[in-house]
Amino acid sequence: MPPAREVLRASADGRFAVVRTEPSMADALAAVQAACFPTLSAAEIIRAEHYRAHVERFAEGQLAVVETATGRPVASSTDFRTSVDFSRYQHRYIDAVAGNWLTRHEPDGGWLYDADIGVHPEFRGRGLSTLLYDAQQDLVRRLGLAGQVGGALPKGYQACRDRMPIEAYVAAVVRGEVRDPVLSVQLRRGYHVWGLIPAYVDDPSCAGYGVFIVRRNPGR
Repeated sequence: MPPAREVLRASADGRFAVVRTEPSMADALAAVQAACFPTLSAAEIIRAEHYRAHVERFAEGQLAVVETATGRPVASSTDFRTSVDFSRYQHRYIDAVAGNWLTRHEPDGGWLYDADIGVHPEFRGRGLSTLLYDAQQDLVRRLGLAGQVGGALPKGYQACRDRMPIEAYVAAVVRGEVRDPVLSVQLRRGYHVWGLIPAYVDDPSCAGYGVFIVRRNPGR
């Protein structure tokens, strides 16, 4: 890994590191995104030109996990600052991220919106999402933000949708009776469910639903 990159977090074995996303990573990150979200609509997939725009818009909020030996990006997160009206939390993903261009980023926004987090399927199970979540929380603390919000995709719901409504599924996940590959991980990282968002994304794996989640800054 080039020595000029500031390491924000590193794995215990030193094989992976969280760094700020660079424009030169855009094509590789677009490939990671496509591998992570094969059923997401093409209109909602983050492309290389989007990643380059994100760095220009809010460089601090763009994180990548790279292999330290090769510098290859294998995971990433996309974030921006925003204001939140918790009485009107329902929205579409593509509107929140302004067509994936992040032009709705508010430099003085009090919350960090977790627009996307993904680990390439070949590198899952190695704690890379934990590295990203911890780096996000470091950013929230450093900026003195109120916390983080986002729309979790309950990707396990597709297999259950014929036998239970989404409300029952999410409640079962919260109680620990059902493991969802996305929401369960985020709950373990300190997020809490605020409410459901119908028609959040165009993705059959979660029946289009998002779950509005909140993680408050413990220092506030």
